[in-house]
Amino acid sequence: MAELITVARPYAEAVYSLATEQQTQSKWSEALAWLAAMVANPDVAQVVTNPKHTAQEIEALLFDVLGDKASNEVRHFVVTLIENRRLTLLPEIAAQFEVLKAQAEGVVDATVETAFALTDAQQAELTASLSHKYAKSVRIVVREVPELIGGVRILIGDDVIDASVSGKLQAMAASLKN
Repeated sequence: MAELITVARPYAEAVYSLATEQQTQSKWSEALAWLAAMVANPDVAQVVTNPKHTAQEIEALLFDVLGDKASNEVRHFVVTLIENRRLTLLPEIAAQFEVLKAQAEGVVDATVETAFALTDAQQAELTASLSHKYAKSVRIVVREVPELIGGVRILIGDDVIDASVSGKLQAMAASLKN
């Protein structure tokens, strides 16, 4: 996984730099999302990784689906990825592009894992608390993870805030071993 990120990062940074220069971040975001979804599709992945298919056939397939989302810059980018046999990096390139875009907008993404569903009020309160703590706008995605037993675990950037019952039980068990 780390290797994919390492190889994809320069592509994402180059595309983000171009998008920023041309003020087309949202168009690039949409195009990259479409391309990433296409390449993640098993049928398309089978075509783009099969050496029997020519670069022109792969281009035609991708550009037919992309339609008007494929500006000249997007087309050149896709051709570059095809030439370098890097099309399978598109999901990671798209993800890193979104991270760069969010950073520039002062937004941080957080994954909130909870044993039980959160109400809208609880989500709003949690978002406000995290925004205050990180001094940035925070977007949360809530996932129910019954194994937590109770409480929440928050993943934001490299930080993990574990206020779950299972996390506390694990910490207690670890301290008893010492």
